[in-house]
Amino acid sequence: MKIAVIGAGTMGAGIAQVFASHDHEVCLCDLNLELAEKGRERIDQALSRLVAKGRMEQAARDRIMAGIKPVILDQLGDCALVIEAVKEDIGIKRNLFAALAEICGPDTLFATNTSALSVTELSAGLGRPLIGMHFFNPAPVMELVEVVSGLETPPEQADRVMEIARGIGKTPILVSEAPGFVVNRILIPMINEAVTVLYEGTASAEDIDRAMKLGAGHPMGPLGLADLIGLDVVLSIMETLHQETGDSKYRPCPLLKKMVRGGLLGRKTARGFFEY
Repeated sequence: MKIAVIGAGTMGAGIAQVFASHDHEVCLCDLNLELAEKGRERIDQALSRLVAKGRMEQAARDRIMAGIKPVILDQLGDCALVIEAVKEDIGIKRNLFAALAEICGPDTLFATNTSALSVTELSAGLGRPLIGMHFFNPAPVMELVEVVSGLETPPEQADRVMEIARGIGKTPILVSEAPGFVVNRILIPMINEAVTVLYEGTASAEDIDRAMKLGAGHPMGPLGLADLIGLDVVLSIMETLHQETGDSKYRPCPLLKKMVRGGLLGRKTARGFFEY
């Protein structure tokens, strides 16, 4: 199957790698060809490290890389599935899908990797159904895919995307659209509560994470996980939950907002709740 992944950042590159590793032809696209090529280079670097460590054969690395081609948007007309993984901004995503509707054939499946935005709102006025295909970071490692049906998503499209997800070694769950879907509806407020515990001075960042790992059996502490996700992404999801539900329990912690304003976004900026 010929797949397009739009957005060559961390998530998009990871999704492209997953499909290419299962012998799909992948078109990796971004705002321009240079950014798409940089995304492919990041995949190459990650796979080359695995080869150097003896965790992947060189032939497997070569096969995956041969399946990923950097392209521009106008070259996606014959793709069977297009997965959007661009900035978590509903205006940007809607404009992208509107452009894709002019480029791609009527049978092309449109999917969004949004972590919290409304699939129904994203598809409004598009003239074709849209579905959520929410991967988790890092996409080559994490097993789950949330398949999110909006108000107008046909059941047969959801069935097809569930089948595609299983075909690339993932375990999909079917979600009827709701704010934050399943994982982020539960996980992100927990992270926000951990930030509040730090904000109130109840315990240090190190001890908060230590407590949740040793006391609750979590593989990562919530603050370290926030740094991995990106504090800007955590804040965006909390704001979406707060706006969509109107429930004060989803109000973002002031410390989270302050850190995002200060550019302390976690691992991608080398500083968040911890230094990297």
